[in-house]
Amino acid sequence: MKIVITGNMGYIGPVVVNHFRKVYPNANLVGYDSGFFAGCLLDHLDYPENQLDEQVFGDVREISNDLFEGVDAVVHLAAISNDPMGHAFEEVTDKINHLCSYEVAVRAKDAGVKNFVFASSCSVYGAGGRNAKGENDELQPLTSYARSKVSAEEALRSLANDGFTVTCLRFATACGISPRLRLDLVLNDFVANALSTKKIEILSDGTPLRPLIDVKDMARAIEWASLRKAGNEGNFLIVNAGSNEGNYRVKELAEAVRKELPEIEVAISPQAAPDKRSYKVDFSLFEKLAPNHQPQNKLRDSVSGLISGLRETGFSNAHFRSSSYVRLNALRKLQSKGKLNSELYWQ
Repeated sequence: MKIVITGNMGYIGPVVVNHFRKVYPNANLVGYDSGFFAGCLLDHLDYPENQLDEQVFGDVREISNDLFEGVDAVVHLAAISNDPMGHAFEEVTDKINHLCSYEVAVRAKDAGVKNFVFASSCSVYGAGGRNAKGENDELQPLTSYARSKVSAEEALRSLANDGFTVTCLRFATACGISPRLRLDLVLNDFVANALSTKKIEILSDGTPLRPLIDVKDMARAIEWASLRKAGNEGNFLIVNAGSNEGNYRVKELAEAVRKELPEIEVAISPQAAPDKRSYKVDFSLFEKLAPNHQPQNKLRDSVSGLISGLRETGFSNAHFRSSSYVRLNALRKLQSKGKLNSELYWQ
């Protein structure tokens, strides 16, 4: 079995590679990445790519058909991966997340790939209201990033057929430890603040709802999708990936961190402007379709994993929001050094 993982040098990719190497020890695993975040390692002695059979460096906007020869499944993670980056690079976000996702899938299909897994997002629900959002509910994307995921899903729908199974995993908000850690994610940010400043400041009233999924459980969902047969809900499937018990209010996440680090202070800003990005998600379909690949990591597991991982590297940077652990900063740093142009091409 041969699997191509695009965007493997981001936050999720190293965990997916590690998981696939364990469950498919004899598989031919190929990574494809632009290398924007190659240096954003938590431990600079640990290179996740050593578990791959091959690492290919390239831009998804310039991907080669040769990459997909003899490939059974493509896991497409490559993306401009959050709201701040999407706002800063709006046109590039649509190009990479939407148009290039379609083009990658076209090339994969033409080469005879059987399964295509697209990493989408529950952020497509936007201002979700009180009711848990199911896959057929109205979408209200509030950001360029979320809109690009909606557009990509619709484009991919047209490609699926009996020989090409497409699965769009609408992931809950990612969290947890990774060799290329991101701290621009809500739970990860809270843990980093707690360790470095002994305080968590919630920049809202704490009531917005967020569904969470540990990155290790994202890898389990991707494993399931990479082998999904068309008979399991058809050759094109959109499914929310997470668990119903993983829906939390932001203030509940802060309290979960305080349970593990009782000495910290939690400060809520009741006068802050309301955060419209609030949504509760229904994951019942995923539970039905993938009973053997359900999330195993509880909120406490994710928190303790982050604490242990950060402590092992001596993390104490109270100004981490200005560091490359925040992905927009990593891109800006490369631009300031003349490495990337305004369209995020290497120079």
